[in-house]
Amino acid sequence: MEKTLVLIKPDAVERNIVGEILTFYEKQNLKITALKMLKATEDMAHLHYKIHEDKPFFKDLIAYITRSPLCALILEGDNAIEKVRKINGNTDPSKAEQNTIRGTFAVSKTENSVHASDSTETAQKEISIWF
Repeated sequence: MEKTLVLIKPDAVERNIVGEILTFYEKQNLKITALKMLKATEDMAHLHYKIHEDKPFFKDLIAYITRSPLCALILEGDNAIEKVRKINGNTDPSKAEQNTIRGTFAVSKTENSVHASDSTETAQKEISIWF
């Protein structure tokens, strides 16, 4: 079974849609093996978004992810990484299909409700940051 990390981001937690988002994953036979609410520290955020540190939006991204609590979870299942990324939809909500999490709930490219690991290696790294 493959594992992946999902973050239900502050914008979604603030709007009280965590349960609705979790339902998307559970309906696709993904098992939640760990789940916790936390407020990201700046150190955690910097580790998580290290690949973006040279980009102009980095400071805004850190401010966003640390502004209020988020929900971190580990999902497990066959092809979990690919499956979760498809369920989440395009990071740009204007391009995301309506039956995806981002197509349904995203506010903007930044406030797009969820994050998911993009590879097995990234999943391992991100799980170690958040769990």
